[in-house]
Amino acid sequence: MARILIVEDSPAMRAYIRSTLEDRVLGLAGDVDIVEAVNGFDALRLLPRGAFDLVITDINMPDINGLEVIRFVRQSDRYRHVAILIISTQATERDIQRGLRLGADRFLPKPFTPEALRDAVVASLDARAEAPQAGASSADGAAGVDDHRAAAPSPRAEAPRAEEPAARTKQPGSGEGGGG
Repeated sequence: MARILIVEDSPAMRAYIRSTLEDRVLGLAGDVDIVEAVNGFDALRLLPRGAFDLVITDINMPDINGLEVIRFVRQSDRYRHVAILIISTQATERDIQRGLRLGADRFLPKPFTPEALRDAVVASLDARAEAPQAGASSADGAAGVDDHRAAAPSPRAEAPRAEEPAARTKQPGSGEGGGG
């Protein structure tokens, strides 16, 4: 069973992600244990309370944003094996590359379909399961980068505050569903 931490400040988006991952039709129901964090600060409080296989995070959140959550996870020996999936309306090429350089495994632009979310979650979990624990943060490398991008990204941008590690592969989706 995969344990997933959803880090999203929008209650509607958290509920959408949860219900999508718990949907029996998509095949993950019963195979996931989901914990929700209302922002980055809440995520950092919840991380030590359990072993997580995947963190799904938005970028734009109050206090501690998603990029800061990624930076914390990747710099921590305790959590660096955890897969990270970014879901965001901030989906310019620059935003996507910034998230991947910081250590995200995949980037899924909002809005997305339930199937695209499921595929990104499965791919993220599979990639981390195949990677050796020591060095899992660099196992994906830059190979296999998918060039699909969101058509209408948000104009908001976050500036990283620390050096960024090597890029990761990503698998963005497209379609409907989700929001801000």
